[in-house]
Amino acid sequence: MDLSAFLFLVLGLILLVIGAEMLVRGASRLALRLGISPLVIGLTVVAFGTSSPEMAVSVGAGLAGQADIAMGNIVGSNIFNVLFILGLSALIVPLVVSQQLVRLDVPIMIGASILLLVLAFDGRVSRFDGLLLTAGVIAYTVFAIRQGRKESAAVQAEYEQEYGAGKQTWLDRLPVQIALIAAGLVLLVLGANWLVDGAVAIARMFGVSELIIGLTIVAAGTSMPELATSVVAALRGERDIAVGNIVGSNIFNILAIAGVASLVTPGGLEVAASLLRFDLLVMIAVAVACLPIFAAGHRIERWHGALFVGYYVAYVVYLILAATTHSALPAFSSAMIGFVLPITVITLGVLWLRHRVTASANG
Repeated sequence: MDLSAFLFLVLGLILLVIGAEMLVRGASRLALRLGISPLVIGLTVVAFGTSSPEMAVSVGAGLAGQADIAMGNIVGSNIFNVLFILGLSALIVPLVVSQQLVRLDVPIMIGASILLLVLAFDGRVSRFDGLLLTAGVIAYTVFAIRQGRKESAAVQAEYEQEYGAGKQTWLDRLPVQIALIAAGLVLLVLGANWLVDGAVAIARMFGVSELIIGLTIVAAGTSMPELATSVVAALRGERDIAVGNIVGSNIFNILAIAGVASLVTPGGLEVAASLLRFDLLVMIAVAVACLPIFAAGHRIERWHGALFVGYYVAYVVYLILAATTHSALPAFSSAMIGFVLPITVITLGVLWLRHRVTASANG
């Protein structure tokens, strides 16, 4: 067995995580120096910065002609972000969800997910589609900045504590900030190349499709900055940051990463038929499920987190069974479709009805 593929994969992941951390630290401090508010930094610079590994990997894979890894990374990361990262964060401590997320950001995340499916329906995200998605992320960034100014004092105080100016450190020097940004970008590019090379080699070694590797190992690996940011925020009690980081990153993944990757890839990004039939639909379902859960009491309870993590495990198990054509696949699929999914739909429906009744009573 060739261990060099695994070495490249692990080293690529390490460089991506370090590069993203350096980029976020340098860019957030530079933004503060330029007079940008901590809330806007959290909603844009940090959320986008934690998605920089996905950007580096998907753009690099697209340029290398490995569209399955590029698209699998985008879709898989969005599924991983909500089901695993948000689920794990909620298991640590119940998370508070702001009104803006329920009324604006989650619907935007759902809309962006559906838009990606519509654009990919012909089997390709073309360069024109990429231009449309990129215009969307520019509009969303402007929108987030304007809406951020209207956030409650409590939310603004939370972001001020995390991203605001504290005591002077070496990070507040301009040359250091520029050096961090530059070094972070270099590590991201190098790490992305190593990760993609390692992932492709592993896929060939085990006879697994590049799409499966992109949806699982690559997607989880490039989501490590989001995992670190959200879990640490939950542990510190910064529960708005934990949720906002995930929703913002998911929107960025679709609009910016799919947009830029399809723009720079000759002919756009090809979309596998299995991704259209299953994984993109799972991504949309996960985004839609956030709405009733977030709206019910504006909290993500521990049992919601357990439900999310359980579904991510089920999703990965399904991918493995399908990739290996295991004999247990029919029974597993029947159990999910005939029992687990109907119960989940009913539960989410009850939560949404309860939210509507409560909203009507208060309004």
